[in-house]
Amino acid sequence: MKKFALAALVAALSMSTALPVSAQVANDDRTLALAALLDNNSFDRAQLMIANQIQFWQPVFDTLLVMEPDGSLKPNLVTEWAYNDTNSVLDLKLREGVTFTDGVALDAEAVKANLEYLKVGGGQNSYMAASIAQIEVISPTELRLHLGEPDPGLLEHLSVVGGAMASPATFGAESAATHPIGSGPYIYDTDASVAGRQYVYNRNPDYWNPEAYPFERVTITPINDAVARLNALKAGQVDAGLAEASMVADATSQGLVLNANDVNWIGLTLADRAGQVAPELADVRVRQAINMAFDKTSILQFFDLGFGRLDDQIFPTYSAAYDPELEARYPYDPEAARALLAEAGYGDGFTLTMPELASMANLNPIVEQQLADIGITVDWVAIAPNMTVPELRSGRYPAFLFQFGYQGDWAELRKFAFANSPWNTSAYQDAELDALVQQVQYASGDAQAALYQDINRYFVENAFFAPWYRRETIYLTNASVEVGMQAGNAVPFLRNYAPAN
Repeated sequence: MKKFALAALVAALSMSTALPVSAQVANDDRTLALAALLDNNSFDRAQLMIANQIQFWQPVFDTLLVMEPDGSLKPNLVTEWAYNDTNSVLDLKLREGVTFTDGVALDAEAVKANLEYLKVGGGQNSYMAASIAQIEVISPTELRLHLGEPDPGLLEHLSVVGGAMASPATFGAESAATHPIGSGPYIYDTDASVAGRQYVYNRNPDYWNPEAYPFERVTITPINDAVARLNALKAGQVDAGLAEASMVADATSQGLVLNANDVNWIGLTLADRAGQVAPELADVRVRQAINMAFDKTSILQFFDLGFGRLDDQIFPTYSAAYDPELEARYPYDPEAARALLAEAGYGDGFTLTMPELASMANLNPIVEQQLADIGITVDWVAIAPNMTVPELRSGRYPAFLFQFGYQGDWAELRKFAFANSPWNTSAYQDAELDALVQQVQYASGDAQAALYQDINRYFVENAFFAPWYRRETIYLTNASVEVGMQAGNAVPFLRNYAPAN
């Protein structure tokens, strides 16, 4: 599609109406006041979430390990850890003298109870403990995790939901969803908080590492409307919150500070690589042609105002799998794309069935036009908004436009690379890829990183996806707060905030 047509589509987009913000506890110099895109789902330890909802539980539940903004792992409640030679057993040594705010000791038995409760609790992140077959308590400060098979993502999991520690007394209790008890830097103030409006946390006077959390109080106000969040920031009701690219110029002119990182990539998933629904996609040349069909530079500029980074791989720069040589593997070249289709025997083009997602309504015309430019006709099938994920995962659609986040290298393989992976929607299996995945699972260190890069190159060269770019997450703070953006997460972790100098 021509650039002027892209601009016209963007100009037609309407801005949401601002909503009022009501706060019960006012913002002051001792308070870190955060705006959240989504409301909290639950404080039940088995139901905890990552991404936009991780900030609700981080004040209360400390984690076994901590992840720095750059993605590196550091000791926390666990002071030492070590795998055996086959990565099938993980030994953990706990910090001494830590207690939950109900007085229960945070010892090896409590950690065991937390991991077991997460594994069987039915929450979305129960997979973070799924590889643990048995937990052996060696002493009050030592435990041994026996794994059913090596889990390269386990240590990362122990820095987020997998390692969140709640008082075992809350497990199964009806009050667990609304009255969290942890050992973290803050205590949830049930009297001052109103679910859905504002969550209030006061400093835990017995926390072992108070220097890491310099604010006396934290408040989180759910504001799902972007305009309302921006207005709350301008008014000083909150110190930080997500924004949209279209708001950056206004926000920075008002003294707000732009913080950004890339967590999500947007583009096509070419799922039917065996050609079960669309026989044409079984030919790698067809998939490569689709990669060259899109004017990604113009799409990024017109739809995200340039706040993003062009890339032809699904792994971010802070991933071990990232390879800078793959960034521009497929340049925008409709002529070369048509030549590849002709070489594959589809010089007269073909029709490709795709789901028409309401969440991508402004981008669907781009997909249709630019695929048409190389001879591919899109046959859209309308999808109900509340059925988006089930429909995409049904296997009925050989290709689809969607946005995905990043939760770690092994998590990406679990998401896409196995025959039973939730987003390998056609259950595609590839013997060469299977061998690489098995090798990376049992490797470690530099050898593992090299194998991740091999898998990434395999994805790109075989055109499993047609990425457009990595969208920058736009996060605004006022002049009183500094923050480090968190690799791999939509919003910063609570440890990343500090008063501005």
